Amino acid sequence: MASWPATIVTDELAAIMEGTLGACALRGKRVAIALSGGVDSVVLLDLLHELRTSRELSLSAIHVNHQISAHAGEWETFCRSLCQRRAIPLTVQRVQVTPDGSGVEAAARRLRYRAYASVEADFVALAHHLDDQAETFLLQLLRGAGPKGLAGMPVVRHQEPAADGKANAPLILRPLLEVRRSQIKAYATSRQLQWVEDDSNADSRYDRNYLRNELLVRLDARFPGYRETLARTARNLADHVVLAEELARIDAQSLDRSAVSAERLRQLSDARALNLLRQLFSDRGLQMPPRARLEEALRQCREAGRDAEVQVTFGDSGLRCYRDRVELVENSPDMPADWQSRWDGNHELILPDGLGVLRSRAVVGEGIAKRHFDIRAATVRGRSGGERMQPGENRPRRALKNLLQEHAIPPWERSRMPLVFFGEQLAWVPGIGVAAEFRASAAEPGVAPEWEPG
Repeated sequence: MASWPATIVTDELAAIMEGTLGACALRGKRVAIALSGGVDSVVLLDLLHELRTSRELSLSAIHVNHQISAHAGEWETFCRSLCQRRAIPLTVQRVQVTPDGSGVEAAARRLRYRAYASVEADFVALAHHLDDQAETFLLQLLRGAGPKGLAGMPVVRHQEPAADGKANAPLILRPLLEVRRSQIKAYATSRQLQWVEDDSNADSRYDRNYLRNELLVRLDARFPGYRETLARTARNLADHVVLAEELARIDAQSLDRSAVSAERLRQLSDARALNLLRQLFSDRGLQMPPRARLEEALRQCREAGRDAEVQVTFGDSGLRCYRDRVELVENSPDMPADWQSRWDGNHELILPDGLGVLRSRAVVGEGIAKRHFDIRAATVRGRSGGERMQPGENRPRRALKNLLQEHAIPPWERSRMPLVFFGEQLAWVPGIGVAAEFRASAAEPGVAPEWEPG
C-alpha cells in the first residue's frame, strides 16, 4: 500500500470532492449519504460534512440494514451515533434479503438501491472508489459482459423511480471514483475517524472478495497502476456505448422505441443488426440476452416470410416478428377462456391476469352510440372463435380472424385483447374499431373504448 502523508491526502481528497461537486452543480442541493458504517462511507460523510456550508448542501444519510450479519444491529447503532454527533438526519431502512438465482450479494444490492430510490433528496452519494471500479470491471469481464457492462460506474447516473409512486428518484452520485482505497484509509487515519469493519469482507467465497483478497494483491505487486488503467479502459468503453446507441437510433429508421423493421435488419451487417436489437432491450431496461440467443433471433427474423410469425423467448420477454415488424414483447397470458364481465362504458374495467385496463372517452359522432349502453350493459370477453362483424355499412359481415389479418394485428395481441359485445353481437375490437350497426351517427353522443395493455 502506498504511504500518503496526512496533509497531502486530506487536501487532495477535499480538492477532488470540490471538483466533483462543482462539475455536478450540487450547490444548494439535497444530498443523502449512503452510510454503511465502513471506512469508505464514513470518509465520504466527513468530506461532505466539511463542505456543507461552503456548498450550501442540505445533508442527510440513509443506512440500509440488511439484517444478515450478526453485527448488523451494532452497525446501525454506530451510524445513528455518527450522524447524531454531526447533526445529520439519518433514515434507517431494515430489509429482508431473500436470495434468488442471482445470489445473496445481488439480492442485497437490489434492496439497497430500492431504498435509495425512495429517499427525499436530489442526490444519493455512494462511496465507491477507484479500487471498486477496477474490481467491477474485472468481475464483469469474467462474466462475459459486453461494452455496456464493462463501461464501469459513472460519477452520476439516473435510477428507476421507487415503487411508492414517486415520479423521480434521486440521482446516484459517486464523487470518490478517482480515489484509491489506500488514500481513503490514510484520510480516515489522519482525521482520527472511527468506522466499523464488515467481517464478511474477509470471506473469499464471495467473488468480489476473492478478487480483492487473492488476485488483486498479486496484480498490484506487478502492475501498481492497474486501477487507473482499468478505469481508463472503462471510460473508453463508455464512449463506445454512447456511439453504439447513437448508431442504433440512426439504423432504426424509427418505427418506435419498442420495434424495428425486419427488412432493415436484412440490410445491416451482423454487428449493426445485433447492436440494433440490443438497443431494444436497453430502452426497456431489460437484461441483455446471451449473444448466441440474440444471433438466433436475428437469423429467424431475417428469414421470416411476411406472414410468418417468429417468437424467440428471453426470460419474461421475447422478440416477435410479424409483417416486417420486430418487436420486444413482455410475455403475458392469453385472455382466460372462461372470463367475461359486464361493462357500462363509463368506468374503468380491470382485465384479468395483468392484461391491462379498458377505458372510455365521451365523444360525439363516433365510437359506440351511447344509446346502446343506455339500453343494456355491454359484455367484455376474449376471443372464442367464429366471431364476425360488419366493419362498414356498405360492407359484408366478415370473420374476425380475417379482419385481424387485414389490419395487421400481431398474433400475440389477438389472444389477449378485450372484445366488446352487446348480447351475442360483436360491437368493438381494438385496432379495428366499431361495428357498423353500433356506430354513433353524426352529432350523436358516443363512447370510444380504449384498451391499455398491461
